[in-house]
Amino acid sequence: MRDDLDQLAFRSLDSLEGAPPWSAQPQGEPPRRLAQARRYAPGLIIAGLVALAAQWLSEHYGAPVMLFALLLGMAVNFTGDDPRCRPGLDFAARHVLRIGVALLGMRITLDQVRTLGLETLLLTAGGVLLTIIVGWSLARAMKLRGPLGVLMGGAVAICGASAALAIAACLPRSDTHDRDVVLTVVGVTTLSTVAMVVYPALATLLGLSDVAAGVFFGATIHDVAQVVGAGYSVSPQAGDTATIVKLFRVALLLPAVVIISLIYRSALIEAGPRAARPPLVPAFLIAFAVLVAANSTGVIPAAITGPVSDASRWCLVAAISALGAKTALGDLARVGWRPILVLVGATAFIAVLVLAGLVALGR
Repeated sequence: MRDDLDQLAFRSLDSLEGAPPWSAQPQGEPPRRLAQARRYAPGLIIAGLVALAAQWLSEHYGAPVMLFALLLGMAVNFTGDDPRCRPGLDFAARHVLRIGVALLGMRITLDQVRTLGLETLLLTAGGVLLTIIVGWSLARAMKLRGPLGVLMGGAVAICGASAALAIAACLPRSDTHDRDVVLTVVGVTTLSTVAMVVYPALATLLGLSDVAAGVFFGATIHDVAQVVGAGYSVSPQAGDTATIVKLFRVALLLPAVVIISLIYRSALIEAGPRAARPPLVPAFLIAFAVLVAANSTGVIPAAITGPVSDASRWCLVAAISALGAKTALGDLARVGWRPILVLVGATAFIAVLVLAGLVALGR
């Protein structure tokens, strides 16, 4: 019945002057690439429009663009149930996201890492490792899935929403996979915004030097934008230090995701020969490493690194928009308080650990 109505609707175009009759339209199968483009286009267009709206709101109201992308995406959740839009949304949430993570490599150079000093590097790396372990341990203690704890611990430990998306791409999928990613992104974005406001006051209260405050912000606040905001609200020196420490944490995304991928790859192999096995090292992580190495040579001009960095951000915002469109607000409401406690616990842990480390180092 629906097909008959569609045919009648298109035949009504015959009355338009200059329009070819419906029967004259080509009846053969479209080329494969054109068919794929038609299949993915509606969902990709929706993700792109939501990303544009989120960016506009973020620029005019100063809130994190990732949070706007999620909220606006959930506002058009009805498109996620539409079979015409779902393929494109799935493509954006999976493949566009991996492109965005790979392009993050153009933000980092090895020279930036070397300027921090061995003690700061060890403190930051130790904080990342232990926070992921704490996230997993808290999740298991609250009878939640281990991969959810790894996802939340990794998002808190490394770089917030970007890390959540990268880690999620290497975890075994479950019925609640997309919901868990959205919940993690909402949680770390909210906590990161709170930290941007609270941590500078805490650093002043504790009498931290500008350099020590920069290390504290860069090693504990989840998202890059909030790290920059907190650092430069104290002083230019604190802002520069916080940014470099944060970029080192972003660089740790590569080894962290490789290790997580290997751990869960082994679990899938033990599950049996029919289980889907991810590659030893995901292709997007190889691309990430190649771009870091290329950017570290210093031969790539800013005219290239700038647009590539912007492209990375747009890909991640579009992926978040697609995840939001695939997630109903009611699904998040049914999660309960335990995952939120995992996020808060991991955030508190890394803050206390870094402060204790700074005190031990005499900063």
